[in-house]
Amino acid sequence: MNINELFKKKELVFSFEVFPPKSTSKIEVIYDTLEELKDLKPDFISVTYGAGGSLSQNRTCELSSLIKNKYGIESLAHLTCISSSKIEIDYLLGELKKEGIENILALRGDIPISNEIKSDFRFASDLIGHIKDFGGFNIVGACYPEGHIECRDLNKDILNLKLKEEAGASHFISQLFFDNNYFYDFLELKEKNNIKAKIQAGIMPVINTKQIERIVSLCGAKIPNKFMKIMSKYEHNSEALRDAGIAYAVEQMVDLISSGVDGIHLYTMNNPYVARRITKSISTIVKSINEEKLIV
Repeated sequence: MNINELFKKKELVFSFEVFPPKSTSKIEVIYDTLEELKDLKPDFISVTYGAGGSLSQNRTCELSSLIKNKYGIESLAHLTCISSSKIEIDYLLGELKKEGIENILALRGDIPISNEIKSDFRFASDLIGHIKDFGGFNIVGACYPEGHIECRDLNKDILNLKLKEEAGASHFISQLFFDNNYFYDFLELKEKNNIKAKIQAGIMPVINTKQIERIVSLCGAKIPNKFMKIMSKYEHNSEALRDAGIAYAVEQMVDLISSGVDGIHLYTMNNPYVARRITKSISTIVKSINEEKLIV
């Protein structure tokens, strides 16, 4: 199923993200997690492109196939291109097609520490255009409400978003953020630049202090004072910190839903407990607004 069609049927699309197990682990280690996530009935589950973009260790196709063909949930396979040649990308596209995967999140990917990059695809828009020419896939893109960590000029970032849409991206999933105002400002820029594609808001519940350090270093998301005070208050109480992080994420989502966001993409970090707590908290609201669209 083309997941872009969900936006025509639902007022709010609600989905999860998971990551593959290590290449040294059996795929079965994620079975329990998927069983629990399945019960939460997400609209789809995206699968990150693991192992730093390594083709030889990548298990994205395997896990995407498992989610769709064993658990009956539509999957969205991440695909990065900065470290891959056209031949390698075409091989992966062929493998995904064999498994019946219809949706791809096309990303440039992080520049490796070794700085060993390949020249076939410089930007995500190049990959999007190539997948469109390859045929047979619905293509999703990424967007950055606070600007990409390598491009803090939002106007340039919006132009890149427009290029992705023109290349063939049907909808976008945002980088995580902790201040909804950044997302709302980004949506205004999107509208001013006549970008029609829907955008899902990416939300990550922070349940430990290590996450904060990693998030800031990887994507540069700004941490609001309110959130920092919560983290500081409970930094020595892991259970209270977890509950506070969940509560903050729920508060973000309720505000987004009330403001008419097109969808929410929950970065689960393969933690079904957190996903369950959050889904339960917002499920009544999600069900209510989606039923309203069906009535209309």
